[in-house]
Amino acid sequence: MTTAFYTHSDCLRHEMGDWHPETPLRLQAIEDQLISSRIDQFIERREAPLAELADLERVHSAAAVARIRDQAAVLAASGEPYYALDGDTSINAHSWKAALRAAGAAVAATDAVMAGELENAFCCVRPPGHHAMPDASMGFCLFNNVAIAARHALDVHGLERVAIVDFDVHHGNGTEAAFRDDPRVLMVSFFQHPFYPFSGADTNSPHLLNEPMPAYTTGEAVRRLVSQKWLPALHAHAPQMIFISAGFDAHREDDMGQMALVEADYSWITRQIMGAARQSAHGRIVSCLEGGYNLSALARSVVAHLKVLTDLD
Repeated sequence: MTTAFYTHSDCLRHEMGDWHPETPLRLQAIEDQLISSRIDQFIERREAPLAELADLERVHSAAAVARIRDQAAVLAASGEPYYALDGDTSINAHSWKAALRAAGAAVAATDAVMAGELENAFCCVRPPGHHAMPDASMGFCLFNNVAIAARHALDVHGLERVAIVDFDVHHGNGTEAAFRDDPRVLMVSFFQHPFYPFSGADTNSPHLLNEPMPAYTTGEAVRRLVSQKWLPALHAHAPQMIFISAGFDAHREDDMGQMALVEADYSWITRQIMGAARQSAHGRIVSCLEGGYNLSALARSVVAHLKVLTDLD
C-alpha cells in the first residue's frame, strides 16, 4: 500500500491575522508530529501543484474565482495586508496561490489514485474548503477542495458514483450546495448542531445523509451513527472512490466545537471508511484537511488518521 502526503510551502503563506485560529501553525504542528511519531518514513511526500482555472470552475462560478484572484493581486500591488471576504474569512496577497495549491493537491491526488500509483492520499493543505459555496467563500474556506476533486473524478475520469465523508465538527454546507442536485455523489457527515453554519439539519435528500448531533456527543455515539447509517448508505451507493473532508475539530480538546472525540475515534472512523472503499472502490481514498484548531490535538489526530491509511494501525 502506498499513501501519499501532499503539501506545499505556499499553504503557509496564506494567513488572516495573528488572532485567527486558522493559522499556518496548524500545518507546522502536523509536520512536527509526523517526525516525532516516526510515521514520516512510511508516507510518500508529494508537492501540491497549482490547480487550473478549469478545475475550480467545475464547482465555483467564474465570478467567485475571479474575486479571490483579483483581490489578491490588488493586495500585492497596494501593500495592504488583508481583504475581508466575510466576518471571519480574509485573504492576503499570497492567498490566491495557497488556494490553488490546496485545490491542486486534491486534484493531483485524485489523478494519482485513479492511475493506480497510490491507494490513498492525504492532502495537508490550507485554506480548508468545505464551507466554500459555489458562488462565495466563507467560514475560513476559499475554494472547496474536496468538491473540486470529486467533480474531477466524475467529469475527467468518468466515474459514475463517488462518496464524500465529512467528519468535521461543522456542517459542510458548501459541499452540500455543490452536489445537492447530483445523485452521483453520496455525502455522509455528522456535525454539531445547532452550530455554525447553522445548516444541514433539515436536509431531505437520499444522497445527502447529514446527521446533526448535540454538543458533548461522545465517540461512542458517533461510532453508532457510522455503523447504523453511514456504512449501510456507503454500501448501497457503492462509490468508485471516496473523498474525506477530514476536520479534527470535533476533538474534545478543541475549543472551536463542543464534541468529545479522541484520536482512537478518528482511527476507527478511518478504518470503516477504508473498509467501504475496499468493497467497491478498489481502496481509492483522497482525504483533505479541513478544521482542527487545537494544535496538539490536531497533529495527533492527523497522525492517527494517517496510521490507518498507511496500514500501520
